[in-house]
Amino acid sequence: MYENMTFNNILKRAMEKVSNDFDKRQGSIIYDALAPICAELAQAYIELDRVLKEGFADTASRYYLIKRAMERGLKPFGATYSVILANLEGDIKLKGGERFSTDEEVNFYYTGEKEDEYYKLKCEQLGTIGNISYGDLLPIDNIPNLKIAKIHKIHISGVEEEETESFRKRYFESFKSEAFGGNRADYIEKVRLLNDNEDIMANGGIGGIKVYRVPNGGGTVKIVITNNTYNEPTKDLLDIVQEKIDPIEYSGEGVGIAPIGHFVTIEPVKPIKINIDADIELKQGYEIDDIRLYIEESIENYIQELCKTWEDDNNITIRISHIESCILKILGIQDIRNTTINGKAENLTLDEYSIPLRGDINVT
Repeated sequence: MYENMTFNNILKRAMEKVSNDFDKRQGSIIYDALAPICAELAQAYIELDRVLKEGFADTASRYYLIKRAMERGLKPFGATYSVILANLEGDIKLKGGERFSTDEEVNFYYTGEKEDEYYKLKCEQLGTIGNISYGDLLPIDNIPNLKIAKIHKIHISGVEEEETESFRKRYFESFKSEAFGGNRADYIEKVRLLNDNEDIMANGGIGGIKVYRVPNGGGTVKIVITNNTYNEPTKDLLDIVQEKIDPIEYSGEGVGIAPIGHFVTIEPVKPIKINIDADIELKQGYEIDDIRLYIEESIENYIQELCKTWEDDNNITIRISHIESCILKILGIQDIRNTTINGKAENLTLDEYSIPLRGDINVT
């Protein structure tokens, strides 16, 4: 808006207001008197332009975008710690706080809790760095009689602090839906806003959301959710969301967020294990063990991308052609054939309540 308000333009306008009877050349008394003021005015216009940009959500920097969004009760999702389940074998007695490390030099500590026979280990670093689903663990503290320490799986995925552009997009999307009185848009909006709750984020957060009307007769509502990494949510997360939306002991009474007369149940998305078999032809000089890890990572990334589409798609389809395309991009692979998904040489379409989960990947 103030692009033309440069030092030279301001100085020219100021000089025009001085009679030509005076010396206005550079170095003259008139010039030396006006130039510093014009320089300050040019800087003021720069700051005015910055204020103007910070006043609108589409051009505001992160700090002022957050201030604007807080007027609608929105703020960026914070970073969280990941929790993994570990297989610790041996005649051991853990009290809690025992520390472990991985090959990637990421440290975890025992929370004092178990999930079945597996130990819950929480990452010491915020964010996605602790999202490690396999590998050996090295005890940092002395643990007598410990024989085996391996990661079983990710229990709660850690996330980074929400990026500025993602938050900006969410801010503008908050204007689009017409949420009113317990309609579908209202439920999705209210459930998603629960991510502002620290307990919910600490237990994996809420990612995908689907709302179903009258699954069990009039007045009933079913909400199916994923965690914030679009995988199966934990029972603790489901219990917290249920309590916030419609507490079981006061179901239908309007004690939670749900309107009075709505009987709401919160259910988890159903993970379906995807086992893949394929025959691989390698280029000369390569061994299957050299690229097996890259194949597993490529397929896992493809499945994760599919999980992100669950909320917007009626059904997720795992396609053989996409799997083969992912594998063929890996250096050292010449060709792929005889690819099957769960034992069948055809695409696999899941029901609307299900997401894919990477299972066994056998390539020979």
